[in-house]
Amino acid sequence: MVVPSVDRSGFGVVQTLCERHPGCAPAFGIHPMYVDSATPADLDMLRDHLARPATIAVGEIGLDFFVAGYDKERQEFYFATQLKLAKEFGLPVLLHIRRAQDMVLKHLRQQQVCGGIAHAFSGSAQQAHEFIKLGFKLGFGGAMTWPRATRLRELAATLPADSIVLETDAPDIPPVFLERGVPNKPEYLPRIAQTLAELRGIPLDEVARITTQNARAVLPGLRAGSGL
Repeated sequence: MVVPSVDRSGFGVVQTLCERHPGCAPAFGIHPMYVDSATPADLDMLRDHLARPATIAVGEIGLDFFVAGYDKERQEFYFATQLKLAKEFGLPVLLHIRRAQDMVLKHLRQQQVCGGIAHAFSGSAQQAHEFIKLGFKLGFGGAMTWPRATRLRELAATLPADSIVLETDAPDIPPVFLERGVPNKPEYLPRIAQTLAELRGIPLDEVARITTQNARAVLPGLRAGSGL
């Protein structure tokens, strides 16, 4: 499991968790919804954590123009700075994007990092292909399981197979089979994978093989292990 952080206070927690549980891989970053409380010292601490051998990615970072009241310029400053760190350390990035697809693409074209994952992808087909051109895989999870998510399900069914990875975003983005208020968990990933298998018309074990291969391709630090 990839365990990303969202702010400075979580760096140590994520580090300790992943040291205690060999199946967990750490990522470090400052999430766009936490930049209002971030400081330059946080970036110094982030640099220290990115230099650790076990670090698998920079994340979760990005832009969120969906929630009102957040400083867009401040978000862009921290996003651009963290992309520079990702480029410096040769690490992929884990992207949070809400109503900011084109602006995120603009920054990625300027920095040209070594790829990563567009988490909980919800953009258009055209935007999807632009991310793919830049070396990114697209994350699909609980939102894909809802029948009303027709555009998202169409993307999951038709995008190149080597561009898709699976995720849960636990405890958020609950799949359709959970009752309201029940937290999402990584253990539900096989059921989410089954939805992808049905949408693409292929066996579940083929989905497991392809998405595992894709995840390892974009996150080279992942240890070898079982699929999904």
